[in-house]
Amino acid sequence: MAPLIVLLVLALLVLVTLARTIRIVPQARAGVIERLGRYSRTLSPGLSIVVPFVDRVRDMIDLREQVVSFAPQPVITEDNLVVSIDSVIYFQVTNRSRRRTRSRTTSRRSSSSQSRRSATSSAGWRSRRR
Repeated sequence: MAPLIVLLVLALLVLVTLARTIRIVPQARAGVIERLGRYSRTLSPGLSIVVPFVDRVRDMIDLREQVVSFAPQPVITEDNLVVSIDSVIYFQVTNRSRRRTRSRTTSRRSSSSQSRRSATSSAGWRSRRR
């Protein structure tokens, strides 16, 4: 009875390892891989193999064109007329690897770096950041 339980646990461990090794990325999406919590690479659509328990698929990025619409806003023109403006933004992710890393660096910026940024010109800040 004990060898049967050991065999079942071992089979379950092999199945879990295989399930974590093989990743399928759907068409028009990209998968961001983190190795031990740090960006490693980007998976393109199709069948991919990752190192189980070390690599993790963090995000599935949609590469299709996205539409974001905003509520109408009243605007006063030069001749004091009130006009309602509807706005729509179309965007598409073009550089898959920079999308995830850029959002992480902007969310972890400290208040001291924000005050430095406001003290300098925006062009100077961009040139130091790159």
